[in-house]
Amino acid sequence: MTVQVEEIRLNLPHIEMAAHLYGPEDGHPVIALHGWLDNAATFTRLAPLLPGLRILALDFAGHGYSAHRPAGGNYLLWENVLDVLLVAQAMGWERFSLLGHSMGAIVSVMLAAAMPERVERLALIDGLMPYTGEADQAPEKLGEALRAQLALPNKRKPVYADVQLAVNARMKGVGSVSREAAEILARRGLMPVAGGYTWRSDSRLTLASPVRLTRAHAVAFLRKISCPVSLVLAEQGMLHHEPNIQTLLQGLPFDVHTLAGGHHLHLDDDTGARAVADCFKPFFASA
Repeated sequence: MTVQVEEIRLNLPHIEMAAHLYGPEDGHPVIALHGWLDNAATFTRLAPLLPGLRILALDFAGHGYSAHRPAGGNYLLWENVLDVLLVAQAMGWERFSLLGHSMGAIVSVMLAAAMPERVERLALIDGLMPYTGEADQAPEKLGEALRAQLALPNKRKPVYADVQLAVNARMKGVGSVSREAAEILARRGLMPVAGGYTWRSDSRLTLASPVRLTRAHAVAFLRKISCPVSLVLAEQGMLHHEPNIQTLLQGLPFDVHTLAGGHHLHLDDDTGARAVADCFKPFFASA
């Protein structure tokens, strides 16, 4: 099957963002948001299986082909929320839906809770709320983050002699993926350098966050969501075995689907992508 996908650039007031654009121009507008250290290619298998949608799969700032934030900038979650709003503005989309995986799902939740008038529907894949930290931990966490930032100039990205070595490393990374998935992500995520290849992603993305939401903050965002939500949990994913996740979900009016597969089940193989699509197609069709 030949899939039409357009590579685009969006010049926001503060940064240039890159994206893949799928589907008919008059399709229902959907902004698709990838996970931490991934890129827009994470939706390569899934997006073509969701007909009738105009899907803009974004590279978050510092990822893929999007620009890095300027010196002194940071990558806090709410900075990404603003970027998504500005992307929607650039596309001329007053109202839109969000399709988010992992970190992209978290950003989607925050935006839908904060700006309910803008978001029609949420389709979430193995992501819901950020890692949290309580108030008594804040001074130590800030100290750790500041020390890491001071040490950043001496930090060097790994360089791989060939692409397959980078693929092997990505297979074993956070949210381990299949070889095919790693190759898809690597095609957009690698760049040539002296001695081989390294990742395009900004090194600052690996730094500890200087401040985290408390659990009460995170739950408040979830409870504030007013639009329909469809959540896919992966049986071998990051959420399924999270302590208290089932208790938390019982109090939320979300449609929850538990599917076989790992954290990247929508990208690891065609079977996983079809299973996720089968959950989301009727969800978007009822919009």
